Amino acid sequence: MYVASVRPGERIKGKVPGTVVALGAVSLLTDVSAEMVTAFMPVYLLFTLNMGYAQFGLLDGLYTGATAVLRLVGGHVSDRTHRHKAVAAVGYGLSAVTKLIFPVVGASAFGIGAAMAADRAGKGLRTAPRDALISLATPPERLGAAFGLHRSMDTVGALLGPLMTFLLMYWVGTVAGPVFVVSACFAVVGLIVLVAFVREDRRSVVAGPRPSARAGVALLREAGYRRLTVGAAVLGLATLSDAFVFILVQKATNAPIHLLPLLPLGTALVFLVAAAPVGRLADRVGRWPVFLGGHVLLLAVYVLLLVGGTGYVGVAAALIMHGLFYAATDGVLSARVSALVPESLRASGLSVVQTGQALARLVSSVAFGLLLQFAAFGTAVYTAIGSLVIAVAIAWRLNITNTNTNTNTTNS
Repeated sequence: MYVASVRPGERIKGKVPGTVVALGAVSLLTDVSAEMVTAFMPVYLLFTLNMGYAQFGLLDGLYTGATAVLRLVGGHVSDRTHRHKAVAAVGYGLSAVTKLIFPVVGASAFGIGAAMAADRAGKGLRTAPRDALISLATPPERLGAAFGLHRSMDTVGALLGPLMTFLLMYWVGTVAGPVFVVSACFAVVGLIVLVAFVREDRRSVVAGPRPSARAGVALLREAGYRRLTVGAAVLGLATLSDAFVFILVQKATNAPIHLLPLLPLGTALVFLVAAAPVGRLADRVGRWPVFLGGHVLLLAVYVLLLVGGTGYVGVAAALIMHGLFYAATDGVLSARVSALVPESLRASGLSVVQTGQALARLVSSVAFGLLLQFAAFGTAVYTAIGSLVIAVAIAWRLNITNTNTNTNTTNS
């Protein structure tokens, strides 16, 4: 098994490197930009451009799934060239440019689809190189804390984006131009912060094999990494998309329909508060147990959906557990993968796991949507519960013997 290495001068107990903070600022600004568009897109497509629901569903699926394969490209290219920052900058820049394309393409479904694909292509390219930058700048024993801090800052942007869109719509109505221009400005500022303040160690020699497609495939021959990749994908198959979770919570608790757009803010607030401390907890007690624990919390959300008439108490409980689920899984998984992959293949190793998880969740969304359309509410929820129970059992069985395989740190 490869062991993640760190240079002696970087072992600073109790501190997160400045590179991580700078990347957190980049993600904060970029998420303001991205979430402004995400919040505005239904209004823009359905009410401003008068698209049908079938077209909207197709474009929304494209927006969700377009990142998957490009994560592999971004990871491989950044490892091969040793330019993680440059590849991430291309991804951030591409997403920034596309914000100005949306109003230009007008009502063309093809044009909007192409712009959305380009925007998500930027996200796909930048994700693995960005996470590689975080992991390479951080001592192994602090990876959970580093990714937790980054995800906390990222979530601030996720909170501010919809609020910014709401304010613009309140002031100028559903005019598209101001939303996309302001969104582009935030994205450009994020790119400037990346270029100016994120430092990258450009060593000519790094620990591990030379980056190549063959070396990337060889990672899957390592039992621990392979089990983790399969386990994350299996759990992804049983994970409902956020949109479905919020819709089901609203239906199960009989909360007013006008509260539905505000439910994501509740999850994001909990995620913001909990991401950093849960990341530190994962560093101490083990990242894979915390990751599985997060899915147990998600299972509790599913079970809560079967309890009728819980009202606002049920909404609050569901959002708290949903936010804790993200705090225990999002950055923690990247920290766990980083501890198993050599420095020279760090972005590639991260991208393979992230791609498998993203594709699995895409399949899950399509399958559950069909189930919810043709089956009763209770049947759909029971199916989701059963699927997640089986997935957690499989993932635990796959990785229970691998929790402490990394000899560099006992809490990987």
